[in-house]
Amino acid sequence: MDSSHQPSVDEKRSTRTGGSPEGRDEIVAAVENGVAVNASGYRDQLERQYSLLGLAGIAITVDNAWIVLGSSILVSILNGGPPGLIFGLIVAVFYYSFIGAGLAELASAVPTAGGVYHWATIAGGPKYGRILGFFTGWINFYGWMFDLAALIQIMANICISMYSVYHQTTYTYEPWQVYITYLLVLWLCTAAVIFANRVIPHTQNIGMFFVIVGGIITIIVISAMPRCHASNHFVWGSFTENNLTGWPGGLAFLLGVLNGAFTVGTPDAVTHMAEELPHLKKDLPKAIGLQIGLGFLYAFCFAISLCYAITDIDALQGGFNTYPLANIYAQATAHADGAPNHGATFGLLFIIFCSSLLCCVGTVLTNSRTYWALARDNAVPLSPLFSKVNEKLGCPVPATLFVATIATALGAIPLGSPTAFLNLTGSFIILTTTSYAIPLAANVLTRRQYLPSATGSFSLGKFGMPINTLAVLFIVLFNTLFCFPFVYPTSTETMNYNSVILVGVVALTAVWWVVHARRNYPGPKIMRLYTHDGVPSDGRNVQVSEGVEVPVGRGEGGVEGLEEKEKNESDGGRLP
Repeated sequence: MDSSHQPSVDEKRSTRTGGSPEGRDEIVAAVENGVAVNASGYRDQLERQYSLLGLAGIAITVDNAWIVLGSSILVSILNGGPPGLIFGLIVAVFYYSFIGAGLAELASAVPTAGGVYHWATIAGGPKYGRILGFFTGWINFYGWMFDLAALIQIMANICISMYSVYHQTTYTYEPWQVYITYLLVLWLCTAAVIFANRVIPHTQNIGMFFVIVGGIITIIVISAMPRCHASNHFVWGSFTENNLTGWPGGLAFLLGVLNGAFTVGTPDAVTHMAEELPHLKKDLPKAIGLQIGLGFLYAFCFAISLCYAITDIDALQGGFNTYPLANIYAQATAHADGAPNHGATFGLLFIIFCSSLLCCVGTVLTNSRTYWALARDNAVPLSPLFSKVNEKLGCPVPATLFVATIATALGAIPLGSPTAFLNLTGSFIILTTTSYAIPLAANVLTRRQYLPSATGSFSLGKFGMPINTLAVLFIVLFNTLFCFPFVYPTSTETMNYNSVILVGVVALTAVWWVVHARRNYPGPKIMRLYTHDGVPSDGRNVQVSEGVEVPVGRGEGGVEGLEEKEKNESDGGRLP
């Protein structure tokens, strides 16, 4: 630490037993006269309660890879059947590995709850950082909202399917029933996030148990129980006969990669938990790697087992907003005489129910932290309200309630459109990857000069430029493809509205920029730490706080100076 370090300034440190002194004692925030200022430049308000195990629990549970693969199988079942599903997953994991590596580096260098929102601000430099960060933050938030809606839609369909297992002869599917269930699940998860915040790390560990152990049990059951299995040709070589999209084979396959992308498409989820971790720069990259690696391993094994268990693919291609995985389970667990095995089918669905419910809790948590991070920087309407934190509950309650309210409205979309679920999943992928591409592209275009580096952080080094470049090119390619109509020729009912949603989100953000942000949005506090001609904003005494340079001391360079500076610069004179 600098020898001029003020005596009144301490550090808020984590404690870790064993290992090197650095590993045992990591600085997580600068503390001045009892006020802890974290990597975002704000007072620490959330409890740092997540260990690497808890963080991995959130990463694996929110990703929920093998369950999401099976639950969203309708996205790719028309795009080549089993071969499209399996090879599409491989392609998706391949290009998401580049995305994950780039995000892991950024998360380790700048571990903040704002995630890509803050990274785009920094990577854009002093000239473009403010506007790039603003658009990135909003696009990322909208993307996660569509993901939340899609996941709870899946959860609602799981509940309906569990009920119908024992009521097949009397039950008639109606979309409104799914929406009522959707609302019950959504607000149950919201209540858990608000009132049981300190229990959430344990619930995510339980969710990880269901994903890992439940995945093994499910794979064994659907591999061993079927009285007959599908042929090798059906699983690996039946793409042409199961391509029912109307598109040529190659294009149909690439469009079906959407299912694989939805399976592993949450690499930034844990980054929004940065201000609730004691070991940021080491644990965030590990959690991202675990999520993509374990997610692929389980999803790949599950996909193969699932495809060999299918005996009647026609039964899976009958509708867009249904839950075909329940039908596959029924086929896989049927008795030797063909009679349904209700207990086994229900048991497999119950594993998915438990894991998916906890996944929804983790996703509400992620979304609330994302919106809260934007509100702290006056980037959203009614920012003073939505930036509040109830420190007794350890939760930004207004932001959490707002997220649940928006999700309530999004959940009604499937009531009027047969392809609504496909649009929800596609929009999640397109919006979130667009928000990833902005900081990665800015990092490339500025030749990575604004990316901070600190001892112990994860760095791509000389491979950073090619990895970031490839990640951006893959995002542009697949986002373009995911805007194609799902079937050809198309109609208003089966049209793909992802491009409309993307343009709409950008347009709404642009309007809010003109109306509010251009004059009233100062940019995040973290901007003053990095993007003032590429050096700390005040040039005064700084210290490293988990890889982030944080001004300390009184006056212009300290907490009070930073807040005064923000007040003076919010008039519109700092940046055009």
